[in-house]
Amino acid sequence: MKIKNPYPLVSIISVNYNTDVATAEMLRSLQQVTYPYLEIIVVDNASAVDAGYLADEFPQIKFIQNPKNLGFAGGNNRGIEAAKGDIILLLNNDTEVAPSFIEPIVTLFNEHSEVGIVCPKILYYQSKDIIQYAGGTAINPLTARGKFIGTGEKDAGQYDEPHQTQLAHGAAMAIRKRVFDKIGLLPEDYFLYYEELDFSEHAQRAGFTIWYQANSVVWHKESMSVGKASVIKVYYQNRNRLLFIRRNIFGLKGLVSRLFFVMVSVPVGLLKYALRGKWNFAGRVWAGLVWNIHYKRY
Repeated sequence: MKIKNPYPLVSIISVNYNTDVATAEMLRSLQQVTYPYLEIIVVDNASAVDAGYLADEFPQIKFIQNPKNLGFAGGNNRGIEAAKGDIILLLNNDTEVAPSFIEPIVTLFNEHSEVGIVCPKILYYQSKDIIQYAGGTAINPLTARGKFIGTGEKDAGQYDEPHQTQLAHGAAMAIRKRVFDKIGLLPEDYFLYYEELDFSEHAQRAGFTIWYQANSVVWHKESMSVGKASVIKVYYQNRNRLLFIRRNIFGLKGLVSRLFFVMVSVPVGLLKYALRGKWNFAGRVWAGLVWNIHYKRY
């Protein structure tokens, strides 16, 4: 069924972890939003610095304090559980938004009953005319990697038409509430990275479609919580790539993908970091494989 109300309540959820300054900048950006029916929820993942002052500085928000760091999925899930909106918009705290970015998203949901997820055009904050996301291609069943469309290209209007796509971007993804009702919350096994790709796969298998909305714009500062290159990022991206294969690629394709990961991807990663003398990074690649060997849930 369609969302009949042309102005449904939109619940914006953002997770803070040791980046309260960026969160405050995002909240100031949201104060300029023109959409009339908003609920804003900030979830703090047990930051080292008390971020509770944000609730005083921005009294319109609902502030949730987690007792420990639950990762991207767990943090967002606590917000989703508290949200009242018909549309749940997960928004990274290292983003700023165009004032009218919500209206085109709501329009897509209203016009297409099968749409489950809508993502805006995402541009790099430091280079506001450079694209980070204009949709995404399907996950390759061999490598378990997808590709975002337009990344690194100058925005010259080449992706200015909304279209159905295959991958959502976790930095800004609006989700119809009944998607959660049907497939559940974000998978917390990942902790960090690959959650939105997994959720995209499960949503599409459940019959929902994903759309890119070119008329909605968000600027992304990218990777402020973990850094652009860190042992944390290397560990979770490698660990979760294999976890994604286990959860989403089945049969012969799944077997081939697992073998490719173990016999090609892991050795290449180990060699790459070893040749650069980055033994701590190489160790995290290996640790990601070991984690999957011991993790029996899938």
